[in-house]
Amino acid sequence: DWSSDVCSCDLVAQLTFEPGKLTVATGNPAWEPWVINDAPESGEGFEAALIYALADRMGFAAEDVVWVRSEFDEAFAPGEHDWDLNIQQVSINEDRAKAIDFSPAYFRPTQSVIAKKDGDFASAASCADLKDAVFAVMMGTTAIDYVKDIIKGGSDDGVDIFNNNSDAVAAVDNGQADVLVTDTPQCVYMVESEQLSDGVVVGQIPGTEDPDGLGITLSKDSVLTPYVTDAMNAILDDGTVQGLIDTWLASYTTDIPTLAE
Repeated sequence: DWSSDVCSCDLVAQLTFEPGKLTVATGNPAWEPWVINDAPESGEGFEAALIYALADRMGFAAEDVVWVRSEFDEAFAPGEHDWDLNIQQVSINEDRAKAIDFSPAYFRPTQSVIAKKDGDFASAASCADLKDAVFAVMMGTTAIDYVKDIIKGGSDDGVDIFNNNSDAVAAVDNGQADVLVTDTPQCVYMVESEQLSDGVVVGQIPGTEDPDGLGITLSKDSVLTPYVTDAMNAILDDGTVQGLIDTWLASYTTDIPTLAE
């Protein structure tokens, strides 16, 4: 196992963007429950904790993990980057994999809908009930395709795209949009934290469990990709990742109704 080999660990540390450090990008802001209090360096939140477990497996001490911020679409943009890894709920798919490398999947979320409790669509029980709603979704996300394909019958009418989820929340808050779609854990957090004031999780969209899952991204053909792959597979196999899911995500993924088709 290379991860227990001092020479291999020393080699990996010399391959990084800043030698001896592992530079990791996350969102700006980074949302709970993925990162608690927008402070990934705390190691609290599922993705923050996952990075420290992965770094440890790769031979990096916690103090050698350096956090930076990036926009969501930079995580899968082609070219060189000023980070080694980028983690911010990026769904693995073939188009993105043409431009960047992915780690093995670490979580497979569904997508959910949130609305204002007093809104016209708060009590929707099916996708059909939502077909006339104006949706707020974040640019570059798979949520856009799910809304168009599953709820809007292939149309993009009534699908408003925003630069980030903070702007999408504001659009629902001020009545510019009726509902917002993003991954289920984040929807639950937005409602429970009153990020969306007086909000409600309407339900999960059927058929949206991410088949390929979320992956950490790296520059295309990165020299680090095989080491990240081995390390991620190791912490998946030994139960570390499932333990982190149980710790940080369980309360955000259970007892959420699924909308009828």
